[in-house]
Amino acid sequence: MATQTSRSSSAGIEQSHDSAPDMETIRRQIEERLSEALPDHGRADPLTAAMRAATLGTGKRMRPLLLMLVARDLGCNSPALLDAACAVELVHAASLILDDLPCMDDAKLRRGLPTVHRQFGEHVAILASVALLSRAFQLLSQAPGIPAHVRTRLVGALADTVGAQGLVRGQFLDLHGNPQRSLDDIARTNELKTGVLLGLSVEMAAIIAEADERVLQALRAFALSAGQAFQIKDDLLDDAGAAITGKDAGQDAGKATFNATLGRERTAGRLADHLREADTYLSDAIGGMQGTRGLVGTLFRNAGPQAAAHAS
Repeated sequence: MATQTSRSSSAGIEQSHDSAPDMETIRRQIEERLSEALPDHGRADPLTAAMRAATLGTGKRMRPLLLMLVARDLGCNSPALLDAACAVELVHAASLILDDLPCMDDAKLRRGLPTVHRQFGEHVAILASVALLSRAFQLLSQAPGIPAHVRTRLVGALADTVGAQGLVRGQFLDLHGNPQRSLDDIARTNELKTGVLLGLSVEMAAIIAEADERVLQALRAFALSAGQAFQIKDDLLDDAGAAITGKDAGQDAGKATFNATLGRERTAGRLADHLREADTYLSDAIGGMQGTRGLVGTLFRNAGPQAAAHAS
């Protein structure tokens, strides 16, 4: 499978307009496949209704879009990409259900709507999260057009990401971390909360594209930097309110974040540093291809004047 490996000094992270139509087409494909993967049985079946409520709707689809666009930038158009991308999104949806529970972040809103446990009850929410994880592995195990050794790597990567050294560890550290944690500890929590799913997205894209190890390592480094930037952006918006974020304001109160530790100005500068790093690593992996850059530019275009100035 052909991969792009050249560096491009002129490719900026904000150069996204030429890829917008393709991105919207891919987004529609993802929405349609997610809906197919979670059949609608109506309110008579609260479990499937909760699964659909958690997954479908107004999400950014950052992770599945990232997987699809990275793979395309690597020259890959495998029919397995769509199911792999949706598997990642199902894991993300499952993690949000758990994050929002009263015993976790006790959130009332998600994407501008009542959280799943407030709509369906805590017991249904927990079971829906488990069912979404199971459906993710099922989708991946049945994804078309890939050899057995590739499928095995994909399933292993997904399991590693969900487990005790991935998303589960990130949520644990977020809940139990000392408010006086060091900057390195905050970065580690951010990596596990956000970076690991971005890392999974790019790793799956590289695995399906059968890219070489150098490209895979560059993509992993890109995902870590982009994940840090995304979590910092989320922290900076924590007090913006539901009209802007679709979530409860003040969820980070009492938690150790870069914003709380460094202040907004220095935190925005740190965000900009991560965006520059991300683009450097992306150039190492895909050269001047613009699909993935289009997504990153869209996600961070409103990250703030200081970050935008450094990222352009």
